Amino acid sequence: MARIVNANEEIQVKKKRKRISNFKIDVDILLLVFSIIVKVRNIASRIPQIQCQVRRSTTRLGHEYIQNALVEDPEHFRHLYRMYPDVFLKLCSIISVKMGLKDTRYVSVEEMLAIFLFIVGQNSRYIQAQDRFKRSRFSISTSFHTILKVLNALAPSYMAKPETTAPPKIRDCTRFYPYFKDCVGAIDGTHILAMISGKDSSSYRNRKGQVSQNVLAACNFDLEFIYVLSGWEGSAHDAKVLQDALTRNSNRLQVPEGKFYLVHCGYANRRNFLAPFRSTRYHLQDFRGQGKDPVNQNELFNHRHSSLRNVIERIFGILSQGSSSSNLLHHFRIKHKQS
Repeated sequence: MARIVNANEEIQVKKKRKRISNFKIDVDILLLVFSIIVKVRNIASRIPQIQCQVRRSTTRLGHEYIQNALVEDPEHFRHLYRMYPDVFLKLCSIISVKMGLKDTRYVSVEEMLAIFLFIVGQNSRYIQAQDRFKRSRFSISTSFHTILKVLNALAPSYMAKPETTAPPKIRDCTRFYPYFKDCVGAIDGTHILAMISGKDSSSYRNRKGQVSQNVLAACNFDLEFIYVLSGWEGSAHDAKVLQDALTRNSNRLQVPEGKFYLVHCGYANRRNFLAPFRSTRYHLQDFRGQGKDPVNQNELFNHRHSSLRNVIERIFGILSQGSSSSNLLHHFRIKHKQS
């Protein structure tokens, strides 16, 4: 019995010693952690403070600015945003009703559209839009891309459709009728500057040495776009871009049965596309002046062909003069081509 009591006492003594030992270890660990914290605080106190950039506070200044601009000078508004106030408000109504775009918590539809038109119409940088509308760069970028997506989805419903009857310009002129009675418009390509980085930049360099994208467009004789295909490399030939437009799965160029477009001699003379005679005077300036009238049937055809196809050059000229958008894409990287 005495042996059992002694054994129990020894066990209790060992447990007590173990608890004391564990307590000393815990105290040592706490002291070590405390010393590390003190050292870190001393080191941090010697490091200069870095002021973090404060995010621009959310305001209604941009909304108030555009509301005031709408009721002030209409001509000044048109100069800045490329449309009169009544047209601007009508466009806001269309994208709100048809596309379901709504005001966000801080940015109205009118302000989003104004930001987009200011950047496109004036070829402005984000920093300029930030200063004008008093918004952060994130807010400006979000508004721009939101309107861009909405207009991209809305555009097809407002593109002109090819006419099934002879256009008035052809029907009312004996120089063109009945020879071009089945013509619905003209097709050509134009180059828009682009920003391309890396190894892909060489394929976007056109014959003038500029980095650009080759944009195919078709229009009617009322100066209305019928079809647009953008995104091809600047080095791509016009005929290759046209072939893609005819065979692509989406956004395909469709020519009505029995109709044709006028094209320049860089395209092949084929079904639905009428090109002029090669190695023959063609451009209108070649026929200007005394003694420069057409001398044979080929030159006469080319002269009338050029007179009609000139509409596509006119619409490109109006686009480049009326807006700075032809240079806009130079400041935005191309992520997806052939769209």
